[in-house]
Amino acid sequence: MPPLLTIVGRKHSGKTTTVVRLAAALRRRGRRVMTIKHGSHTFNIDPSTTDTYRHYHEGEAERVAMVSPDKFALVMRWSEELGPREIAARYMSDADLVLCEGFKGSDLPRVEIFRVAAHPTPLYDPTHHTADLFRAIVTDDPTFQASCAVIPLSDPAWIDRLADVAEAMIDG
Repeated sequence: MPPLLTIVGRKHSGKTTTVVRLAAALRRRGRRVMTIKHGSHTFNIDPSTTDTYRHYHEGEAERVAMVSPDKFALVMRWSEELGPREIAARYMSDADLVLCEGFKGSDLPRVEIFRVAAHPTPLYDPTHHTADLFRAIVTDDPTFQASCAVIPLSDPAWIDRLADVAEAMIDG
């Protein structure tokens, strides 16, 4: 099972941008990174004009695989949502690290993106029982303090510093 690190934050804080930039930085370091995006709404990965859409929606297939020379996707129905650890174990076991976006209610190690420009308060609370799950907080607040690494967005090397935090999880 690969280590998992989730990126959390309030809406419009920069979670997706951080996951994308962190995955790319780790890839440049030779790491095999896979990602899981948590959504609260259903989704369609292909438009209604495609055959695979019809297989799934009209044919009510339990699973539909989309295959091309350079990609593979599997859409499957489920009655109970799997957690990030189960997904990683089943489908991403050969990763060096699985970056998750969201899952703030989980017990996964986490990095918070906290931008005062987006929200006045962080998710991080040093008195809450989840405080020890935080590995770093990336922030635009120059006065912010925490019991984990605090990485200022004003630091031009902030993504490299965050990649160091992530690599520490890989290397143990």
